[in-house]
Amino acid sequence: MTFDELAEFKKDLKSLLKKYRTLNDDLTEVKTILKKKPDERPPFSFRIENLGIETCIIKVKKIACKALKGRGVNSGLRLVYAYFPDEQKIMFIELYHKNEKENEDKKRIADHFK
Repeated sequence: MTFDELAEFKKDLKSLLKKYRTLNDDLTEVKTILKKKPDERPPFSFRIENLGIETCIIKVKKIACKALKGRGVNSGLRLVYAYFPDEQKIMFIELYHKNEKENEDKKRIADHFK
């Protein structure tokens, strides 16, 4: 499994790293899990439907963040990625905290995957 990131995702990560210093380590753990089970797994993650694109877009709702002590997987961080099973590739699209943003950026997804 290979991982790639959109330029916008890198900006999201850089911004969030100022607030959550363990985020790089936390994402390494997420990648380890995604290598084994890249598809959606409710209630932790689910497929985003009705985007009008063929690519499998998945939103992870439960990410453990060590910087948010005591919250475990209920940290409030959200990760959106595209999964390409034939290529065994995952493209990270967006990373945000639920208190800072209500939903994923559907325009960003459409701009890159239509």
